[in-house]
Amino acid sequence: MTTENNLSENEENKISTEVSQEETSENTVPAQENAHEDDAEHHDEHAVADITLSEALKEMEKIINTPNAGEDFRKFNVLKEKASHFIHDEVEDKKHEYVEGGNSAENFSYEHPSQARFSALVNIFREKHDDFQKGQEEEQKKNLDHRQSIIERLKNLYTNSEPGTNLFKSIREIKEEWSHAGQVAKSEFKILNNNYFHHLNQFYQMLDLNKEFLEQEYSHNLEKREHIIARAKELENEPVIQKALNELQYLHKLWKEEAEPVAEEFREKTWEEFKEISNKIHERKSELSAAIESEQNENFEKKNQIITEIKKLSEPSDTPNHSYWQNSIKRVEDLRSEFLKTGSVPRKLSNQNWNDFKTTLRAFNTTKNNYYKSLKGSQQTNLDEKLKLIQTAKDNMNNEEWDIAVPLFKKLQEDWKKVGHVPKSMTNKIWDEFRDACNTFFNNYREKSNASTDNWKENYKHKKEILEDLKTVSNEEGSIERIEAIKSAWNNIGKVPRDKIAINSEFNKTLREKLKLNKINELELKEEGLSENQLTDKARKIKSQISDLESEIVKLENNLAFFKNPSRENLMLKDTFDSIDEKKAHLETLKQNLHKIIAGE
Repeated sequence: MTTENNLSENEENKISTEVSQEETSENTVPAQENAHEDDAEHHDEHAVADITLSEALKEMEKIINTPNAGEDFRKFNVLKEKASHFIHDEVEDKKHEYVEGGNSAENFSYEHPSQARFSALVNIFREKHDDFQKGQEEEQKKNLDHRQSIIERLKNLYTNSEPGTNLFKSIREIKEEWSHAGQVAKSEFKILNNNYFHHLNQFYQMLDLNKEFLEQEYSHNLEKREHIIARAKELENEPVIQKALNELQYLHKLWKEEAEPVAEEFREKTWEEFKEISNKIHERKSELSAAIESEQNENFEKKNQIITEIKKLSEPSDTPNHSYWQNSIKRVEDLRSEFLKTGSVPRKLSNQNWNDFKTTLRAFNTTKNNYYKSLKGSQQTNLDEKLKLIQTAKDNMNNEEWDIAVPLFKKLQEDWKKVGHVPKSMTNKIWDEFRDACNTFFNNYREKSNASTDNWKENYKHKKEILEDLKTVSNEEGSIERIEAIKSAWNNIGKVPRDKIAINSEFNKTLREKLKLNKINELELKEEGLSENQLTDKARKIKSQISDLESEIVKLENNLAFFKNPSRENLMLKDTFDSIDEKKAHLETLKQNLHKIIAGE
C-alpha cells in the first residue's frame, strides 16, 4: 500500500531504473559533441583557406582586439600558420631572385615588410591567451566550488530537509542551477557529474515522493523532449549543414541537462526518435564533404588555368618589347592576386599546385629580368641618338629659313618619339634641353608668322563657331571624346583681335562646366595641336596639382595615425580611406599624363 508520503517498492525500483538508464544511454552525447568540435575546427580552416597575407594579418589584429581574444585560439593559430606560410614563401622568392642575380646565398639578408607586425601580433595574442587561460582556470575553480555546493544541497534535500519544504520547487531549482553552473576542468567533470547523478538517483529512490510530484516531473520533461524533437525535425531541412550540426549539438545538451526523467513508456521511444533524427542530420555531413570536394576541384582547375596563363606570358611567341613586359607585369600581378583569393584545393594536390605556381612565377620573373638586363645596353645607344637630336635642334633654333627649318624641327620631334627609352636618371634632363631648343625656334617662328599674316578676325570667327558647338555638349555617351576634339580644334587656332580676347575666358568657363558635367579633369583630356608653350604650361599645372594631391594624401594618412587601430571596418574612418583611394587614383592618372608629355607621346 502506498501513502501520500511513501512510494511503493515497485515505484522506487522504477525511478531507480529510469535514472540509471538515462545516465548510460543519454549521457553518450559528449562523443557527438567532440565530433561537432572537429567539424567546427575543419570549418575554420576552410574559411581562411583563400585569404591573402594582408587579410590574414587584419583578421589576427581583429581577434586580439576583441574582449576575449584568447577564446579564439583555434582560429588565430590557423591564421598564424597561413600568414607564416606567406611570409616564408615571399622571403624564399626574394632569396631566389638574389641568388639568380649572381649573388651568394650566404650573403642574402632580407626583412619581410610584414614580419615585425606578424611577430607583434603573435606575441600580443600569446599574452592574451595566457591571461585567458588563467581566467578560465579561475572561472572553472569557482564553477567547481559552485557545483559541489549544489551537490551538497541536493544531498541535504533528501537527508535533512525540513518539514514543509516544497520538494518539487527545490529539486527544480537545483536542476536549473546545475544546468547553468558553467564549465569545470575536464579532469574534474566526470567524477563531478557522476556524483551529481548519484545523489539525484538517491533523491528519487530514497525520498518519499508522492505520485502527483512524479507525474508533474515526467510531464514537464516529456514536453521539453517533444520541443527538442520538433526542432530537430526542422533541422533536417536546414540548407546550411554546418548550422544544423551546431544547433543539433546544443539540442543534445538540452536533452541531457533539462529533459530527464520521463515516464518509462516514453523514455526509449523519445530517445530513439531523437537519435534517429540526429543520425539523419549527421549523414548529411557527406553533403558538406561532397560540396567542399566539388568546390576544391573547381578551385584546382581555376588555379591550373592561372598557372597556364602565366606560363604563356613567360614565353611570348614574338620578340617582346618594354610595353609587352609592362602589361605582362600588371597582368601577372592580377593573376597572382586571383590565385591567392581562389579557395583551397584537395589536400593531396595542394603542395604540388602551390609549388607549380611558385615555379611558374619565378620563371616569369627570370625571363622579365633578363630582358631588362639586356635593355640597359640599348638605353645608352638611345641616349647617344637623342643627344645628337638635341645638338641639331640647338644649332638650328635661330634659323629663319622657314621652308627648311620648320620641316627640320617637325622631323626632329618625330625622330625623338621613335627613339626608345634612355637611362631614367637622364630622362628629364635631356627632355628639358630638347624642349627648350624647340620652344625657342617655334616661338620665333610664330611671332614672325603672326606679324606677317593678318588672320586674327578669321580666327575669332572660327573660335566663335567652336564655342557655340561646345555649349551644345551634354553628358551622353561619347561626350568626352567630343570635348577632346573641340579642345584640339581650339588649340590649332591662332590669336584673335585684342578687343575679342574675352572669348578665350568664355571658352574656358564653358569648358569647365562641361568637364564638371562629365566628371573629368581638364588635365586628363587627350589633346592634339598643343604648342610647345601650351605643353609646357600643361606640364606645369599637372606638376602643381600632383604636389597638392600628394600633400592632401599625406595629411589624410597622418590624421589616420591618430587612431589606435585605423581600419576600413571602422565606419568613422571609411570615408577617409575612400577619399585616400580616390586621390591616389587621380594622382596616378596625372603622373601618367605628365610622363606622356615629357616623353613626347
